[in-house]
Amino acid sequence: MKRLLAIATMALTTFGAFAQHELPNPLTGPNSKKEVKNLKQWEKRRSEISQLIQNYEIGIIPEVKREQVKAHMNGDTLFVDVTVGQETLTLSSVIRYPTVGEAPYPLMIGTSMLALPYDIFKERPIATMNFQERQVNGYSQMRGETDRTKYGFVRLYPDLIDNGAYSEWAWGFQRLIDGLEILGPEVTKIDTKHIGCSGCSYAGKMALFCGAFDPRVALVIAQEPGGGGAAAWRVSQTLDEVEDLDRTDYHWFKESLKERFHDDNVYDLPYDHHELCAMVCPRALLMLGNPDYKWLADESAYVSMNAARKVWQKFGIADRVGYSIVAGHGHCQLPKEQYPEVEAFIDRFLLEKDVKTDNISIAPMFEGKVDLTKWIKF
Repeated sequence: MKRLLAIATMALTTFGAFAQHELPNPLTGPNSKKEVKNLKQWEKRRSEISQLIQNYEIGIIPEVKREQVKAHMNGDTLFVDVTVGQETLTLSSVIRYPTVGEAPYPLMIGTSMLALPYDIFKERPIATMNFQERQVNGYSQMRGETDRTKYGFVRLYPDLIDNGAYSEWAWGFQRLIDGLEILGPEVTKIDTKHIGCSGCSYAGKMALFCGAFDPRVALVIAQEPGGGGAAAWRVSQTLDEVEDLDRTDYHWFKESLKERFHDDNVYDLPYDHHELCAMVCPRALLMLGNPDYKWLADESAYVSMNAARKVWQKFGIADRVGYSIVAGHGHCQLPKEQYPEVEAFIDRFLLEKDVKTDNISIAPMFEGKVDLTKWIKF
């Protein structure tokens, strides 16, 4: 907690006196102009970004000691009990095992649900399961779920009632992986060194937050995550009719984010979502977009992903990050044209196949038409 407040204070000292319109450099700290030089330094910088996002945007993700977590399997269903004080929250999820290959299997976790087509997985030795986020926290204030005291997370942590849902969902997601690690591959048949997560729309945001905040996730596929996901708040502020910082569901984020950084105050924000994306580095990230739906702010995501890629490039591993923004299909309906990118990332980072994932930067609607230099000056 003290470190979180210290980072926040540094950020306000650096950024509070003036607006920064371009995207902040993810490779420098709040009070530094020196870029990180290696992955060890990046881990420290990544921790600073994590603390900034928790402080300003989503709320604290509480640490949980291993002795607070118990797990067991009942058939193919994983049960995880998390105890804090006198309260216990039980999470559960069915693991669907492949019909090919041998255990232990890599695992793809769907945030809320796995929107990627079943065709991609049916011939691959990959298990799947869904993180049922409503076991932790409800979906939306826009749907009348306003009594937060009923949420499982708030029963455990009543002092964190003002948290945004994405911190709480990331917390619950981490507990499922705790359970898999506690039981081990002999019981679960899961290879915890090869875990991926993916979701679409609001669950695409969830996949990004879950993967960014848990280094045990080897692959993140954020499908059409929209504003508040891969899209940068700054860039979205300049676009019309998109999900921006002023127009999103503030059940998902801290109300104070809007109070402090509404309208053009967004340029005072001491980080942006290219840095949320960059938190996945050195692991793998693929962002899928759909520009037919303007609300998703894919132009902003295009800028953000190009800015985030600079971090992977710094360490010579740019083939671990990519984006594919393709029109002509329904929301959360992956078209055949995007299968190759998705399959390449899954084959390489979950199955360790020797496939190429470099230069996956597909955005015909924006390539050569959006001025990246306006936003990226690092």
